[in-house]
Amino acid sequence: MLPLEGITVVALEQAVAAPFATRQLADMGARVIKVERPEVGDFARSYDETVNGLASHFVWLNRSKESLTLNLKEDGAKEILHQLVEGADVFIQNLAPGAAGRLGFGSEELRERHPRLVYCSVSGYGHNGPYTDKKAYDLLVQCEAGLVSITGTEDTPSKVGISVADIAAGMYAYSGILSALYRRDRTGEGATLDVSMLEALGEWMSFPAYFAGYGGEEPKRSGASHAAIAPYGPFACGDGEIVFLGIQNEREWKRFCEEVLESPGTAEDSRFASNSERVANRPALHAEIEDVFSRLTEDEAIERLEGAGIANARMRSVRQFLDHPQLEARDRWREVGSPAGPLWALLPPATFEGVEPVMNPVPGVGEHTEEILSGLDRRDGAEERPGDLDEVRESIDSVDREIVRLLAEREGHVRRAARFKKTRGDVEAPKRVEEVIRRVRMLAGEHGAAPGVVEEVYRTMISRFIALEMDEQEERRGS
Repeated sequence: MLPLEGITVVALEQAVAAPFATRQLADMGARVIKVERPEVGDFARSYDETVNGLASHFVWLNRSKESLTLNLKEDGAKEILHQLVEGADVFIQNLAPGAAGRLGFGSEELRERHPRLVYCSVSGYGHNGPYTDKKAYDLLVQCEAGLVSITGTEDTPSKVGISVADIAAGMYAYSGILSALYRRDRTGEGATLDVSMLEALGEWMSFPAYFAGYGGEEPKRSGASHAAIAPYGPFACGDGEIVFLGIQNEREWKRFCEEVLESPGTAEDSRFASNSERVANRPALHAEIEDVFSRLTEDEAIERLEGAGIANARMRSVRQFLDHPQLEARDRWREVGSPAGPLWALLPPATFEGVEPVMNPVPGVGEHTEEILSGLDRRDGAEERPGDLDEVRESIDSVDREIVRLLAEREGHVRRAARFKKTRGDVEAPKRVEEVIRRVRMLAGEHGAAPGVVEEVYRTMISRFIALEMDEQEERRGS
């Protein structure tokens, strides 16, 4: 069984942060319904056309989701979305600040209507404060968090090469949602989560924050080297390739000098006697290392570093990463479908033994709209035709008779099960209860029923049957 099987997520999402969170939920088995604009969809679809005509960001972030197109300026579309939320466990949105609320899908309104709902809002700067309405693109948040000030060379501050603020926010939205679902399993209570890109990236900035806040000076930009450790960074080899290495302690430094540089006396040089001295004399240190590495090929340098137990890496290009022998050895590549045909994709990093993650296709715009709507009661306001109501009531009565028959059968099984249970814990069996709830929610989704309503009915029924089993135990003790 997939870890999130039976969980339904409705995502009013775009760009990177929220889609990254929901794709990870989909990887683990959650049903993710992605709500998009009619015709154009998520604007990340048009970032580029590099993946056989599809956008690389969109392909990365949206596999295994169902795409539903709705024009939320229309009341009918809003009603459809409300019906979807009624059967959902999670609602996530990263629209412009205040936009979800203006559409009628703010956290207060939805949580009041659905107390068990986990509502997650992802934004640039959070739902309050002077920056709430400020536009927040990834580069701009990197600037505001101080990341650009410590990235790049001494002369040129630089952004990180990937959307690190978006990714950080998506990761904390994902972990926050999982935490909220776990709490709900124990308490029955939903949650309202507020994740900001600034605060997510701020967490990742904690080392330089402590360094600057308590050390009295800003961390210096040091390119690909480490601002506070030496040697740590890139060194050119004689064949033009670049090897990276890192020394973490004095034992490694001595071994590096003896076995890699083949110059034991360098370890005793007063300029390099401690990490602080090596940082202060970085140019002279690098000259010593590069003098040796200039006579070695990349493979020879790596061989010496490996032999000495010194951490190292080759500077691979992105295309070389795609052919990385470690990924091949661990069978990390899969094929997923898309509107442009089969595409390769990496498995999610967290590997569950015996569980294959969901790797379903990247959806086209609105690909699942008809299928999703067919499972909903549209409540379009059409009047009942004369004579139809009695017929419907007869059908309901017939279903009720079958429900009562099945309840009586279930009660018989419960009474039999009670004979095998010795303690109150055996009767209450919380893990078994949650297993049943997950299963019936999944069945509800398969049959077009509202999972939330089915869960509520089942929890009430299970509570009554637990009381019945407790009574059975009391009667047996008294006899």
